[in-house]
Amino acid sequence: MTPEQKYLFDLTGYLKIPGVLRGADLDHAQDAAQRYIDTPRSEVPDGFEINLEREHFDWYHHAFAFDKALEAITMNPVTWPLILELTRRKPRLSLGNMMVNGHSAPFHGLHSGGRSNRPDIWRYFVREGSIYCSDLICFVYLTEVREGDGGFIAVPGSHKANFKMPTDMFYPGSHTDDGYNDDFNSSEVPPGIASFPVEAGDAILTTERVTHGALSWTPEDRDRRFLTLRYSTQYYSPRDSFPDGVKAKLSPETLELIQAAPFKHTKGI
Repeated sequence: MTPEQKYLFDLTGYLKIPGVLRGADLDHAQDAAQRYIDTPRSEVPDGFEINLEREHFDWYHHAFAFDKALEAITMNPVTWPLILELTRRKPRLSLGNMMVNGHSAPFHGLHSGGRSNRPDIWRYFVREGSIYCSDLICFVYLTEVREGDGGFIAVPGSHKANFKMPTDMFYPGSHTDDGYNDDFNSSEVPPGIASFPVEAGDAILTTERVTHGALSWTPEDRDRRFLTLRYSTQYYSPRDSFPDGVKAKLSPETLELIQAAPFKHTKGI
């Protein structure tokens, strides 16, 4: 990480990274994503799944494995060195879905994964000039998000919060006693919230501990498409969450990336 990247990631909990995909790499990834979207649900490859019933997004499960152009993004030369450094060279890809949302998608309430009594997950600290982060999300955008469109929002610096965010802070009414309020919509960006216009091919790398969500998507003529690549440390959990049909499509390097391993082991990748 550059000194600027290190400072900004530690300060805010995220980095906006331009140009992760460019030229032919972006074209091939967009084409692959469109093929997955166009695949009838009854005809998806073994182990894959399209879920159009989720409230906030259409989910295309294991999209990173659907095509080699998407698989390559998991170790993209721009983001991969950052992931290695933040996990102290102990990475594991734990999920790799594609999310698509259009004009009807509701507001996705603010949330984070930063609260647990377990000592091995959602950890963030700095020691001897290096950042350690046990859980990362890399959002890689396949379409642009313009100013005012909606989409991803975050509370800068919330990865270091020592207190739970009050439920009605920033967006009163966006939560109910049972969770998200799916009837709530907002495209407002109040003070204390950051929004993220991006170009197709840009990425946002964030710690899971950052409080984040998504504004209602306002454009009616285009949707928002992005890969959600979740990385954890390789010793976080021994559970293998990928179906055999998905693993059968992966290269040896990516198979190693998704595998759990002991703390002292260093993967060949």
